[in-house]
Amino acid sequence: MDQPAGTRHATLWHMDSGALPSAGRGMMEHGPLRLPKKESSVHIMPPYTRLFVKTSFIYLAAALLVGVLLALRPVLEMPAIVGGLTPVYFHLFMVGWVTQLIAGVAYWMFPKQSRQLPRGHDALALATYALLNAGLLLRIVGEPAQSVSVWPGWGWVVVLAALLQWLGGLAFVANTWPRVKEK
Repeated sequence: MDQPAGTRHATLWHMDSGALPSAGRGMMEHGPLRLPKKESSVHIMPPYTRLFVKTSFIYLAAALLVGVLLALRPVLEMPAIVGGLTPVYFHLFMVGWVTQLIAGVAYWMFPKQSRQLPRGHDALALATYALLNAGLLLRIVGEPAQSVSVWPGWGWVVVLAALLQWLGGLAFVANTWPRVKEK
């Protein structure tokens, strides 16, 4: 298949043989073989997204464990405080797992707000995370304690927990609202 020097053709791929040209023939005149670029399938997950998502996984595991404890109550003698875990179970799932998973994915995947603030304000993302988790941790302690203790302070702990979670929700809305747009 060698061709005389004057009859070389411009193609790099020989259709008749299916073989690539040798390094010495065709490469120097036409440059190296260029394959089409692949679309990048690698998306780097932002640090706040990783924080929200990994934390949500921890809360999922904790919620399932609390579910096991609640399921054991009818068959095993459990401490009275386990009876106060029902709202904790709900909050671990809804705020700990679902809400934080949604917040993390929204922070990552929603349309960019602008070139300067593609994901909104990092301070609001951090505030969302801190407020949701502070409120949730206070609920994990306050709700069961309120069910077994006569101390009125536990009621205020639960109120503070709810307030912190509400503020975390407002921070999320404030940061995400501008990213919900038509184009």
